[in-house]
Amino acid sequence: MHDIRKIVHDPKGFDRSLERRGIDPLSSVLLEIDQNRRNTIAVVEQLRAERNTASRSAGEARANGDHETFERLRGTAARMREEIARFEANLQEEEQRLRSLLLEIPNTAYDDVPDGADEDDNVEVRRWGARREFSFAPKEHHELECCRAGMDFELAARLSGARFVVLIGAVARIHRALGQFMLDRQTTRNGYTETNPPVLVLEDTMIGTGQLPKFAEDSYQTNDGHWLIPTSEVSMTNYVSDQILDGDRLPLRLTAHTLCFRSEAGAAGRDTAGMLRQHQFEKVEMVSITRPEDSLGELDRMTACAEEILETLELPYRTVILCTGDMGFGASRTHDIEVWLPGQNTYREISSCSVCDEFQARRMNARFRRTPGARPEFVHTLNGSGLAIGRCLIAVLENGQQEDGSVQLPAALGDWLEGCSTLTADGRLA
Repeated sequence: MHDIRKIVHDPKGFDRSLERRGIDPLSSVLLEIDQNRRNTIAVVEQLRAERNTASRSAGEARANGDHETFERLRGTAARMREEIARFEANLQEEEQRLRSLLLEIPNTAYDDVPDGADEDDNVEVRRWGARREFSFAPKEHHELECCRAGMDFELAARLSGARFVVLIGAVARIHRALGQFMLDRQTTRNGYTETNPPVLVLEDTMIGTGQLPKFAEDSYQTNDGHWLIPTSEVSMTNYVSDQILDGDRLPLRLTAHTLCFRSEAGAAGRDTAGMLRQHQFEKVEMVSITRPEDSLGELDRMTACAEEILETLELPYRTVILCTGDMGFGASRTHDIEVWLPGQNTYREISSCSVCDEFQARRMNARFRRTPGARPEFVHTLNGSGLAIGRCLIAVLENGQQEDGSVQLPAALGDWLEGCSTLTADGRLA
């Protein structure tokens, strides 16, 4: 959420930042609401002062036996209390109006983020790994012979409808191994603390990380008011909501392997074949809470932690900086990592690492003190996938596919698959 004081100080700069994200100027609307709010505060304070004066004078008149003056002043004080209550109600409405509008405005992009309208304007910064040359036409994951018995979309459709899958046998085992491998990497090598957060959260928790109120249709809500998390970023980032942290605890690095749920509203017709875009999926997420001056360095570190997973699995990828028009709502800068999928002959997103500066922290009221007794400051928050497990499974299957329908598995998974290195054409681990 934005600081209204900064908007008041530089409204033109704020409007320019919105223009970079394809949004019409809003400063005049915000400033008008804020000025009304300030005017109402001034009126309330003046009325309170006058009421207090009347109450004191009434007390003095009563003490002096001046009953007529006492009754007149007491009536005046009563009328002023009613007037104060009316202005306070107006003030509450103005403050709620301002907050509601601020909650729906996306974060501003850093100056070095490339301007652009959509993914075509993203900027590639590096590639890793040689794309394999196939002696046959590579297939998509759901077309592979070895996945016929292990990836059941028809059963999932009977159980849950479209955009679900039931993984069975060896394919399910590989999927589980990938999640365990990623989580172990992030905790034992990359310094993240493993957590196991709830996947059902309260509305305020979703507001804190920016999923609500603007993107309610993208998530699932239960009939008792809970929300299913679209990513464990929601749960883990809110660990520090309404807290003032000791600065010595920062950076705080957390990771979790959880189920995630997304309605994919507005995505009809996109990637409907296979398991690339699902309503339910699993992900290993990374979250960092830092001091403001450390957040950009932490973004590079987080990106490297995600890239390392792909390099260890020997999966070619590229890293891009998202342009202003393609960044997520809460991000100030985002690095997307896209893995090579030979079945589609393209790179597809497998991780998105973002720094949100103090945007989420303001919504959550998450702060820290540099030294004991120092003025509290807002923390900076970051989040990133380390990685999306289902998409990683797709990449492993497509990059390792053999002409006979089997798949050669990455050597790095051996310790999590009891030494097995092949998914045979008939769907067994060997």
